[in-house]
Amino acid sequence: MRIAIVGAGGVGGYFGARLAAAGHEVTFVARGRHLEAVRRSGLLVRSPLGDVRTSPGSVVESVGDVDGADLVVVAVKLWDTEDVARRLAASKLVGTPVLSLQNGVHKDTVLARHLPAGSLLGGACFISAFIEEPGVVRHNGTLQRMVFGARHPEQEPVARQLLQACAAAGVDAEVSEDVDRVIWEKYVFLVGLSATTTAARRPIGVVRSHERTRVLLRDVMAEAVAVARASGVALAEDFAERQLAFCDTLPADMTSSMHNDLEHGHRLELPWLSGGVADLAAEIGVPAPRNRTVADILSPYVDGAPAGA
Repeated sequence: MRIAIVGAGGVGGYFGARLAAAGHEVTFVARGRHLEAVRRSGLLVRSPLGDVRTSPGSVVESVGDVDGADLVVVAVKLWDTEDVARRLAASKLVGTPVLSLQNGVHKDTVLARHLPAGSLLGGACFISAFIEEPGVVRHNGTLQRMVFGARHPEQEPVARQLLQACAAAGVDAEVSEDVDRVIWEKYVFLVGLSATTTAARRPIGVVRSHERTRVLLRDVMAEAVAVARASGVALAEDFAERQLAFCDTLPADMTSSMHNDLEHGHRLELPWLSGGVADLAAEIGVPAPRNRTVADILSPYVDGAPAGA
């Protein structure tokens, strides 16, 4: 396959490097020092599953520099989605199947404002990975999974092709016939993990072992479930409790990318996580006081470390 990966960070960098190592033609879209490092030496992925390095030069600065692709994978931070969508719409890639592996449930709505609705597949990924230094992505643990699916019959061939490509690359992947439910399932967990680890400034082991933060974790997820169900997504009533039990199985030192971003003074995806739940809840008349409180508490850090902090 010819695959354009827009965003060569933890998610895009990891999966793109694995696909490139399996012989697929992968072009990364990156910027800044990361772009220059990948252009000079290739992208190095350090992983417990084995390190891999892409060929130097397999990177461009803009989607407008990509001549063509069978699939575009969007893996930028959520605040860059609108800009990426506009650039895709003005590029040679417009109309190419697009798969967003970004966090949250707002991503495809934003992309659909600028791109043909029939080009947007649904997808989610499950991995802990981040840029360790320019040109290097660090994969934590062994979890590296993608779930994606066609929303229109004409998308089914590229979904099957990507599934085969992932299998050849050693990437755990699955095609789902109800991919929007999968996206919401991940969202519920992600909102809970992000809200509590970031607000408490501690990993999940601390959050789940203290009575009040454990209840907070459960409540934050339950509010997201209520929003999903009110929006017509078929999540079970007890899905939050199931996710709480799942959190008990996670490594005690596991945390969220939002917590990591807070610790490093970086911008936060808060408006699309707890803030996103609260906003969606307000639109449909569902209470979400726990998510709104988390969003309010963390609001000074949304654009990075506040001045004087």
